[in-house]
Amino acid sequence: MRKTLTSLVLLLIAAFTYSCADPAADKPKATTGSAAPVSASPKPAGTESLNITPENSKVDFVASKVTRSHNGSFKKFAGKIELVPNSIPDSRVSIDIDTASVEADDPQLTGHLKTPDFFDVAKFPKATFVSTKIEPINSGDGKTFNVTGNLELHGVTKSITFPANIQETADSVSVDADFAINRKDFGIVYAGKADDLIRDNVVLKLALKVPRAKQ
Repeated sequence: MRKTLTSLVLLLIAAFTYSCADPAADKPKATTGSAAPVSASPKPAGTESLNITPENSKVDFVASKVTRSHNGSFKKFAGKIELVPNSIPDSRVSIDIDTASVEADDPQLTGHLKTPDFFDVAKFPKATFVSTKIEPINSGDGKTFNVTGNLELHGVTKSITFPANIQETADSVSVDADFAINRKDFGIVYAGKADDLIRDNVVLKLALKVPRAKQ
């Protein structure tokens, strides 16, 4: 009996030793819903069109399974910030991501992410995000907003809302966001190995610093 209990304790210690903390546990969770209409209203006078490129921005993610987490990113994307000067809520943002440009911290995983188990890049070569609403959060700093928009990923389009720090200066507009989405909301349901299951929540990390044209 004592030997059995000792073995059980050792197994539990091993499980905790080799398990990985969930990187999404302390991140705000994006709320998801049905895709929202995208405004077709004309741009206000004075709107500036700023180009989002891999040279000025990053689109990263962190995914995890029971035993470890993996860092990844997309290397090819293009988008625009339609900036209404001094009025972030009236501005818009859109981005197109080349899913085949996904890159993980493990070459074997990079290849796996491109298969039908995950992004299925042959069938869904592009992911897109188009904002539909930007609302200030009553934080007192004037820099924190809830961004709502339509995310199309893996052939599924849903409205998501997430917090972001947005700052406008004379030289640039920066957008920083660090939040989690549930991959299963977008039909990415691969479970992983029976003894090393993949977690549902994936952390998205956006870091945009888009230059404005010289006035």
